[in-house]
Amino acid sequence: MRVVVVGKGGSGKSLVSGTMARVLARRGQRVLALDSDPMPGLAINLGLGPLEDEMLTDAAEKDESGRWRLKKGIGAARAVQRYSAVAPDGVRLLQFGKAGDQGFVPFMGSLNAFHQVLYRIARDDVLRDWTIIGDHPAGPRQTAFGWAPYADTFLMIVEPTWQSVLTARRIGRIARAKKQGEVLVVANKIRGEQDLRRVEERMGGSAFAVVPADPAVRSADVAGEALLDHAPGCPAIRAVEKLVDRLERRTLDLSETTKSG
Repeated sequence: MRVVVVGKGGSGKSLVSGTMARVLARRGQRVLALDSDPMPGLAINLGLGPLEDEMLTDAAEKDESGRWRLKKGIGAARAVQRYSAVAPDGVRLLQFGKAGDQGFVPFMGSLNAFHQVLYRIARDDVLRDWTIIGDHPAGPRQTAFGWAPYADTFLMIVEPTWQSVLTARRIGRIARAKKQGEVLVVANKIRGEQDLRRVEERMGGSAFAVVPADPAVRSADVAGEALLDHAPGCPAIRAVEKLVDRLERRTLDLSETTKSG
């Protein structure tokens, strides 16, 4: 399973991706979480707190022309092994860093190394027995510029608001044009049938999964804790577990279809 989670800012991407990663790890899978968002979110939802480390700075160097590259001997697998952080349940997190007062300048080496790792994961077919969950920043930019070459599924988190729907539509058009993988809608912050119907009508199809509006999400955010640790039995967690169930069944079905074909 190789999924990237996309959508509008504040739609719940990091909550879904972080919770998915830990649920899958608890089920015995080796999971790599890839955080390409310069704003904090995924590390907190993995249970690591507000981690801002520029993880790949020591993996990067400049060549003779001044362009960043991975140091000799460091490929995708070694980068994950050497530089990733280990989150609860054994999830591995790799990120390039978080934007501060100086913007992206302090972690340009880490950023470029991270981007190269993404492509090496896809190109070299490494970590093939790992589950990969990517978390993109708000909007369509990274989808348009190919920041998820490893993904076979784009999981769009959509709230029942026009701003969220319009952003998701744009991301969906870009992702489908790339013909890289399937685009699935997750309706989030749903308060009832009317909200769900609104999302499905505006997106032009059924939601793959539904996550209800849940006060525990805000409570966990205020506490700075992963929702899975803060309220492990809450409705939002149960919904993400059902989402994982469906994704696992879908992955198994696709695998069996490929083998039989």
